[in-house]
Amino acid sequence: DVLDPERLIQCPLVKHHLIRARRFPYHLVKCKESNPEIAKKLATCPFNARHLVPWADLSDHITKCNDKAFVEQDVVSRSCEPPQEQLNNGSTWQAPPCDEDWEKEVLEGSESTFVWGMIN
Repeated sequence: DVLDPERLIQCPLVKHHLIRARRFPYHLVKCKESNPEIAKKLATCPFNARHLVPWADLSDHITKCNDKAFVEQDVVSRSCEPPQEQLNNGSTWQAPPCDEDWEKEVLEGSESTFVWGMIN
């Protein structure tokens, strides 16, 4: 089962490393640090950072990557929403009214100018 967190996955950097799926992202980070020369030869898939492939195979992987469908589906579903609905899905937060008038303060001039580290 591809969703089983206990299934074993082969490390793309060191082939004899078998890692549980739930630990795989952490293993990739550590294994890249431990094997920088191997990591330089591998490219990261733009659709799934867990996919590391040789640079020469990257374009082929991109065309065949199963995760590309999820990204494309998400982009299509978002672009099909009416613009008004997209706006309504955003935040409803509004700034509170401001009672300050900075221009008035500048014109009046402040008798005690604040200077950092100085005490009047």
